[in-house]
Amino acid sequence: MTETPAARQRIDKWLFFARIAKSRTLAQEWVAGGHVSVNGEKLRRPSAEVRIGDRLEVLAERRTYILVVRAAGSRRGPYEEARLLYDDESPPPERLTPFEQAQRAPGTGRPEKKDRRALDRLRSRLPVGSG
Repeated sequence: MTETPAARQRIDKWLFFARIAKSRTLAQEWVAGGHVSVNGEKLRRPSAEVRIGDRLEVLAERRTYILVVRAAGSRRGPYEEARLLYDDESPPPERLTPFEQAQRAPGTGRPEKKDRRALDRLRSRLPVGSG
């Protein structure tokens, strides 16, 4: 059985058309960063091709997608059209408690009192007129 040219597609285009990545550039970064594997092999080239039946594992920011390619995309259409390009075998997303959602990484967000005092100490050591 011979494959038609439409049965193969660049991985970055496919991720974009399937609405897994918000942009093709982001899809290229995921592939180059080793976050995408096809049939158990990590990809490093965004120009690598996927075929119908390939199993993809995509490690997105907070979620792991496990997808089986059903078709090649021709454009980035609405969700209903993009959903026809793959079978989703992903585990359900991890549920965070409200407390976990409210947590921030250290150093992000508004400075606390301790941070403000450290900034004030730093500024008082600088010569006058430099800041």
